[in-house]
Amino acid sequence: MADQTQAERMTSGRGFIAALDQSGGSTPKALKLYGVDEDEYSGDAEMFDLIHRMRERIITSPAFGSDRILAAILFEQTMDRDVAGTPSATYLWDDKGVVPFLKIDKGLSDAQHGVQLMKPIPDLDDLLDRATAKGIFGTKERSVIGAADAAGIEAIVAQQFDVAAQVLSHGLVPILEPEVTVTIPDKADAEAILLDQIGSRLDGIPNGQQVMLKISIPTVPNLYRPLVDHPKVMRVVALSGGYSRDEADELLAQNTDLIASFSRALTEGLSAKQSDDEFNATLDASIQAIYDASTAGT
Repeated sequence: MADQTQAERMTSGRGFIAALDQSGGSTPKALKLYGVDEDEYSGDAEMFDLIHRMRERIITSPAFGSDRILAAILFEQTMDRDVAGTPSATYLWDDKGVVPFLKIDKGLSDAQHGVQLMKPIPDLDDLLDRATAKGIFGTKERSVIGAADAAGIEAIVAQQFDVAAQVLSHGLVPILEPEVTVTIPDKADAEAILLDQIGSRLDGIPNGQQVMLKISIPTVPNLYRPLVDHPKVMRVVALSGGYSRDEADELLAQNTDLIASFSRALTEGLSAKQSDDEFNATLDASIQAIYDASTAGT
């Protein structure tokens, strides 16, 4: 079962979630933004070694701690590796006081009805057992909404809740992430449909259990307030969705009790070429800005 101290932290702690879960498809872009070009490594093994080195540098930085960061979402390979000689999830909680989550989705299917469902997740029960054994508190699963198509959004939400039920059966807390693409012209309409669909399914969560939700920052501020206040929802968090960090922070701050779960916006400005002092100062400023936006109005 989920650790009670960690559950209390995720329910009422002040701060945000660091999303450190870039996977195979997004890793080359993440490394390029970090100042490592594709001609500097050869093959997936070297690529994943480099991205782990970046994540380890972030996690072990003095700027990265429980005073401003509630949790971190890990890629499966990160969970299976060490940070500073300690298993990653153990290091996060024991050394940093940061709650560990695991990304469990395996990418997106081709678009149908304006959405991209998750690909099948083979051997999910085995992965969840392994996550539990390694001290993981919860999971995250991402799918994408590209149009205000009611049938497509209903399918997205149904799949998200089906996977969430499997996660809950292992005593873990799922983060459902039905991301609405922020550049679509009917974003506000898609978000209204999404809110209705999620709301209609939350009461089906068994008593005594809760889920978390990760959503795009809404066009209408505080649109998701009913989800924030719902007794079956532990926390609602927001992704940066392609906005710059400054834009994402500004938009996030307009939403009471919505906190960040930023990935690219968190690492913006960091470089493999920076000295430790430069790296830590850049990360500290980024963390502070995201923390301020996450706690505005709370």
